[in-house]
Amino acid sequence: MSGHSKFANIKHKKEKNDAVKGKIFTVIGREIAVAVKEGGADPANNSKLRDVIAKAKANNMPNDTIDRGIKKAAGDANSVNYETITYEGYGPNGIAIIVDTLTDNKNRTASNVRNAFTKGNGNVGTPGCVSFMFDKKGQIIVDKEECEMEADDLMMFALDAGAEDFAEEEDSFEITTNPEDFSSVREALEKEGIPMADAQVTMIPQTWVSLDDEQDIKMMNRILGLLDEDDDVQEVYHNWDE
Repeated sequence: MSGHSKFANIKHKKEKNDAVKGKIFTVIGREIAVAVKEGGADPANNSKLRDVIAKAKANNMPNDTIDRGIKKAAGDANSVNYETITYEGYGPNGIAIIVDTLTDNKNRTASNVRNAFTKGNGNVGTPGCVSFMFDKKGQIIVDKEECEMEADDLMMFALDAGAEDFAEEEDSFEITTNPEDFSSVREALEKEGIPMADAQVTMIPQTWVSLDDEQDIKMMNRILGLLDEDDDVQEVYHNWDE
């Protein structure tokens, strides 16, 4: 995984302008609404909600905003009609792209996603066309500067808690888990007071693809930029070796 540290991208996102921060809060707000509808408003009895709250805090969402989101979702449970739809396709030079969306209007979302791919010289494919190139894993990122625990101690603690793998990058530690073990590992780290820059179940590419042509790079960035602007888009995964 060396050279593919997700931490740099996370830091870049968090340091971006207020518009991007607003998008992240919108994304997490929808996840809170869905989690509350599926498992109730009490985090103690809803592991999915606990995970979303941890993600919210890692993205510096204020506690009162989180609480408001939970209360609103609990009060409007019947009006929360978000549908999860995943799109798969190709960017320039065969870059594999997966787009997770949460939408209350699937026609609008489908149109926007297809438009993003088309404008970047890519195309939306059939379900399953690229997902086999990724592994679904829980991924927890720990900022080295924020972590007081030694690398070996953190590795042993994470593995004892049920983590599958541990990698040390230049500026972060990356802990991976099976999806079903993610919540228990994240909660063990949280209980130990280990600060997490990011923690979520994600799609990790099995192989990476480079882009050398300037036009391909421009088009790939256009696809990602348009998807990033869409409030219905929750997460974008790709195997571009940026």
